[in-house]
Amino acid sequence: MQHQSTRIHSSTTALRNVLLGASLLGALNIATHAQAQVGMREITSKGMPITLVYPTPAKAQAIRLGPFEVGLALGGELTPGKHGLVVLSHGTGGSPLTDHTLAATLARAGFVVAQPLHRGDNHRDANAAGPESWQTRPKEITEAIEAVAADPLWQGRIDTQRVGVHGMSAGGVSALSLAGGQWNMRSLIDHCNAHLDADIGFCLNGLGQDRLQVVKRRAQFALGGMTPNFMQPAYLSELHGGLAKGSSSERRPDTRIAAATVLVPVVAPFTAKSLQSINIPVGVVSAGQDQVLAPQFHSDYLLSQCTRCERLAHVPVSGHFDWLAPWPDAIAQQVGALQMRGGYPTVGFSAAHRQNGFDAIATFFQHHLAS
Repeated sequence: MQHQSTRIHSSTTALRNVLLGASLLGALNIATHAQAQVGMREITSKGMPITLVYPTPAKAQAIRLGPFEVGLALGGELTPGKHGLVVLSHGTGGSPLTDHTLAATLARAGFVVAQPLHRGDNHRDANAAGPESWQTRPKEITEAIEAVAADPLWQGRIDTQRVGVHGMSAGGVSALSLAGGQWNMRSLIDHCNAHLDADIGFCLNGLGQDRLQVVKRRAQFALGGMTPNFMQPAYLSELHGGLAKGSSSERRPDTRIAAATVLVPVVAPFTAKSLQSINIPVGVVSAGQDQVLAPQFHSDYLLSQCTRCERLAHVPVSGHFDWLAPWPDAIAQQVGALQMRGGYPTVGFSAAHRQNGFDAIATFFQHHLAS
């Protein structure tokens, strides 16, 4: 099961190849509202790029990049005053590009947005995609907060004591772990043995039509389920996320995290007990036609267990990848072909649906991060 634990979400080969080598400018290929003034620059922490998106008084310039025209003030100064901070955790094999529409929405709402490029699970390198990356992502978010706090250009102008965190798909593991949720491989194996066909987009993620790998992964789950508990490796039951020995009143590994939002998140591997113990506000955006992460096992499961969670938006006509930045049809088709189900754009989903969901997230953070 160790190979399985590091490859559960290795579905982004086509997208990763398209984005390979993308620079900071590559993260700008998103349509933005012409009237908004959104700045962008990049800092690093121990080699990890962190893209910062923020409100700026600088005049935006129209930039043509491939099929996209965007309006941004590259390197523009930060608007006066003190700003809240929201850290965005991208999905498997992702980049700042795929979440820029949300980042720009939050910037227009007054936030500074930090987007770390998760090590070993991004468009350049997905060798640690899946549970291996899920373990390190929360620490990288904390690292990003520290980097922003220490940044000499804006030091003292960003509130790093009450921070929001957002995660989409695998990024939802990051957000829920920092909110106090805990997951383990045992829960993942049990879930996929019981619900593999119903949640095949998750359990066999990234295998597409590779029948040999499908058979292999099914066998791995079956073997893990049949092995007696006393013979199973200890790492299968090891809890990740939250605090290993957190009290009932504090489960957060970083107490600066004051609110979280998740969008079509990975939730099935989390224990019900830990979700019930989350005691900070969590906003949830779900998709009615998500076949990559079936809602009943992920978004709806979270809402059924977490008393501090609230649904911010639910779009019946949306699928999993509809919430990412639109890309050319040829790329969407390549990404879709890698999924077991539901990887293609959903008929009826619109940019307005996406923006309404993102506006709800911005409003949520404005309410819960107010000092």
